[in-house]
Amino acid sequence: MKRDIEKILNEWKFDKNRCPLLVRGARQVGKTYTITEFGNTEFHELITINFELNPEYKECFKTFEPENIIECISLLKNKDIIEGKTLLFFDEIQECPEAIRSLRYFYEKKPGLHVIGAGSLLEFTLSQENFRMPVGRVQYLYMKPLSFLEFLDAVKENKLREFIENLKFDSTINDAIHNKLISIIKKYSIIGGMPAVVKEYIMTENLKKCIMRQTMIIQTFRDDFGKYANKTKFKYLQKLFYAAAKMIGKKFKYSHVDREIQSRELKNALELLEKSGIIYRVKRSRGGVPPADFYSNERHFKVLFVDIGLMQNICGISEEILVENNLLNVYSGAVAEQFVGQELIAYQEYYKEPSIYYWEREAKSSSAEVDYIIQIGSKVFPIEVKAGKTGRLKSLHIYLEKYSIPFGIKVSQQQKLISKPVLSIPFYLIKNLEDYISYL
Repeated sequence: MKRDIEKILNEWKFDKNRCPLLVRGARQVGKTYTITEFGNTEFHELITINFELNPEYKECFKTFEPENIIECISLLKNKDIIEGKTLLFFDEIQECPEAIRSLRYFYEKKPGLHVIGAGSLLEFTLSQENFRMPVGRVQYLYMKPLSFLEFLDAVKENKLREFIENLKFDSTINDAIHNKLISIIKKYSIIGGMPAVVKEYIMTENLKKCIMRQTMIIQTFRDDFGKYANKTKFKYLQKLFYAAAKMIGKKFKYSHVDREIQSRELKNALELLEKSGIIYRVKRSRGGVPPADFYSNERHFKVLFVDIGLMQNICGISEEILVENNLLNVYSGAVAEQFVGQELIAYQEYYKEPSIYYWEREAKSSSAEVDYIIQIGSKVFPIEVKAGKTGRLKSLHIYLEKYSIPFGIKVSQQQKLISKPVLSIPFYLIKNLEDYISYL
């Protein structure tokens, strides 16, 4: 299964000033598979150490001296480890914190050796108070579920992907092509971007089996709760896990999860789900001028689920997605808002931790809210997720006037329409936004 991150991995391979890599992301997004494919394809030898399956290799890291570590691994594996020819892959590296700390010395003393670490619960080790991270000696890569464009590749619709990526700013879209893409988006909204589920669809084209596979992944997430939470916190995590999937597009309030649970308990559970990569916090920002994060407010936020397929599975709305003509009508628009948010995150730079924001006017007299805001160049643009050709886009226009922004963006099932002050694009053109904005 081809992933866009492979291009970044290849660039890293030939970078003479590279650092060891730590690949971060939620469980089941394809970290192990992608790195393994990269190692088998691009190197003479791939040596994988999974610290969860083979804890005996932890003994190799009683020293931080790379020569001694390499000798130990080489003898245990009965394989040579050669700079420039071998990829050394430490999987589930969070099980061996010393291996993470050793990456600094690989960078300083063995810069010619290609080393990658990955782990599903890596964030919990990195955030421990007593853990000393080798700052400046390790490069992070953030991996996510398949984007819609990657999904097109996976289901052998690569011509449609080429069409989207090469579609010029002022080009028109044939009705038949547009309708086919919207139809595929509906399928993607059910299947999602988790590689195991996409593989199931490729092999069987059976949506019921895909939903069964999603249920297995959801259970895996739940099983992980016990690895980073005690029994008391487990019940809060479980409750918040299911509640978060049903609160997409809404301002998050702990009281909406359970009025009987104190907010501090749910706040801690939310932070744990963030660390595990299961949810993203959509922070409220002042908007107008970058950086959006500088003006964000931690107390006011919405949430996104890691994957639209898992989200719809928990909400039980797969049939509704297929039957309904407009995604904005499905689950009060939550599916469409999840899709747009997930796409905005998917196309962010792999080297940066994903972040996403929305805007709300801070005025008691009247309310105005924009679904998302994105920073492009020196401006922060508003994005509204809307249905059809009608709709006043009142909040978007308030934003444009307040911050003197020349235009905003509407995302819907409508075909592309250039009409200042609103650039209207269909769901499948989110990747092209930055290029299109440069023309306006």
